[in-house]
Amino acid sequence: MRVFVARHGETTWNLAGRYQGHRESALSPLGMQQARALVEPMRAAQLGRIISSPLARCTATASPCAEQLSLVIEIDARLIEIAHGTWEGRLREEIAANDRVRYRAWREDPGQVAFENGETLVQVLERWREFAGALEPQTPTLILTHDAVVRVALLAATGRDFDAFWSSRVENGAYAVFEVERERWTLIDECVNTHLAGLRAATDGQAL
Repeated sequence: MRVFVARHGETTWNLAGRYQGHRESALSPLGMQQARALVEPMRAAQLGRIISSPLARCTATASPCAEQLSLVIEIDARLIEIAHGTWEGRLREEIAANDRVRYRAWREDPGQVAFENGETLVQVLERWREFAGALEPQTPTLILTHDAVVRVALLAATGRDFDAFWSSRVENGAYAVFEVERERWTLIDECVNTHLAGLRAATDGQAL
């Protein structure tokens, strides 16, 4: 069965370069357009189920599909973004200047980073594996989640370790495609963004 794992649309904090983690931030105007752009590919896929992170940027991204396809958004806390702890709400440039060692490690060796009052990627991967192992899709399913969760899902499906964390292509409003059979997740496409013609967000300045 096909499962689509999407990152939420662009947010105001993405635009500002501010770390989000478990904090809330609203979709930007572009992010709202990206959410609406998901409808047609999901309609074509005969989508029958939507599962979302509890954070509003994900449920807002899922809403157009839910409304247009007459589906209910299910919430699963295991899909929430990595907890960035004391980084949350702060600008990337500030972190790079004031928490230099941890910031450099996050960019170069993310699997070894433990965020103060936050999480590790190991914990995020454990959450994802628990979710993915329990999912038994009976219909094409859309999962709305966050950058770090999409990345660990890609690593888990391809047998790569955290050294490859930053090498995957993950974009606002784009999605990875998996074929799921029992507990086996086979990656079909890492990053589908063709529905975002003219709506792709610049991610270079985002606090990821």
